[in-house]
Amino acid sequence: MTATSVSTPASSSSVALRWYVLIIMMISYAINIADRYVVTTVMEQMRLDLHLNDGQIAFLTGVPLALFYCTLGIPISWLADISNRRNILAAAIIAWSAMTTLCGLSQTYMQFLLARIGVGVGEAGGTPPANSIVADYFPAGRRAMAMTIFALGAPVGAFLGANAAGYVAAKYGWHSAFLMLGIPGALLGVLIFLTIKEPTRGRLDIVDPSAKPTFLHSMAFMFKQKAAIHVIMGGGVSALWGWGLMWFTPTFLQRAYHLGVDQAANVVGPIHLVAGTAASLVTAWLLSLKTFTDPRKVVWLLAGGVGLTTIPSFLAYYTHDLSQATLLLWIFIPAIYFYIGPAMALLQNLAPPKMRATFIAVSLLVANVLNLIVAPQSVGWMSDYFAGPKGADAESLRLALMILAPTGFWAAWHYWAAGKTIVEEQKTAIGYI
Repeated sequence: MTATSVSTPASSSSVALRWYVLIIMMISYAINIADRYVVTTVMEQMRLDLHLNDGQIAFLTGVPLALFYCTLGIPISWLADISNRRNILAAAIIAWSAMTTLCGLSQTYMQFLLARIGVGVGEAGGTPPANSIVADYFPAGRRAMAMTIFALGAPVGAFLGANAAGYVAAKYGWHSAFLMLGIPGALLGVLIFLTIKEPTRGRLDIVDPSAKPTFLHSMAFMFKQKAAIHVIMGGGVSALWGWGLMWFTPTFLQRAYHLGVDQAANVVGPIHLVAGTAASLVTAWLLSLKTFTDPRKVVWLLAGGVGLTTIPSFLAYYTHDLSQATLLLWIFIPAIYFYIGPAMALLQNLAPPKMRATFIAVSLLVANVLNLIVAPQSVGWMSDYFAGPKGADAESLRLALMILAPTGFWAAWHYWAAGKTIVEEQKTAIGYI
């Protein structure tokens, strides 16, 4: 792709419109996270109700969603790179919200399995189009900040999937927790369709607007971008580490400290909302500073943050004291949010405009295979193995989570490695820093 033109003031949007679009995209991401992770709050209730072991409940709640989410994510995202992203996003939100409602109406293992697959199909069309839309409302130097605001949807969604769902589940049962989240999502999809227009691709970048890359062209370009591969792997392993640990954390708290579903939710929910939001906002502020227009400093920040917080992520499950565990979770959990926005922004700047949804889809494929399939299934199997014939308990799950925790160091290495080539590769993708 060649640099041919520079965006003009006429091609940019008003500040109010930019921020309206960004906030709506952030809310869509929050609904996405809430619908996906509500199962982690009610998983122990579901396991006991359906008479399953840890490996079986890990499969039911994670694998069916992930297989279809990951399989369909790339073709849907390639379609979003060449067609109307707004329409794809609106339809996807309505679809996964309807399927979340059906999860709540499920009465058998098979009914829940099919509804969970439906959630995965719908969510495959969510994040990549939203990311691509935001990238056409904010210039390259502001995308790290904008994507970090977008990533605020993760702690907000996790809070909804923890505290709100935990309260409802304790009062009315696990089915009601899913029903609570379905209708708001469908209404949001309608709002997006009615109030947001499809922006012109690449209007804020120095690019050739006539280029229409094929899927194979997009993939070939991506694999030439060494920094992009490291950022994708860094984000994927961060998800394996952080979100993988969080998958079983509510269940672990219930078993290890004899808490109810609402009590466990009250431990982690405020951390998601308060500390997760604070981490995202502080990161957005840092990335708005002029010094962080250098992408090397962004990946160095991610490497340091993830590497350092890997230590409390291990100690949170090692300790047998609830107050100590809670303190350590307050240190660890914010780290599962602060990397999301910067990693997405780095990828947006390492991809030409008409490849952005595809780059994000590949990153989500890696992340969700690792955090929705590999992490929960491995932890579930290890917990069952360590427990032996007596069945999984707090100690078997504790050991499994402690084995997963050190993978944070692996993620940190990928971020550090990206810094070696990221400057030149960003110039290649979008024409300037």
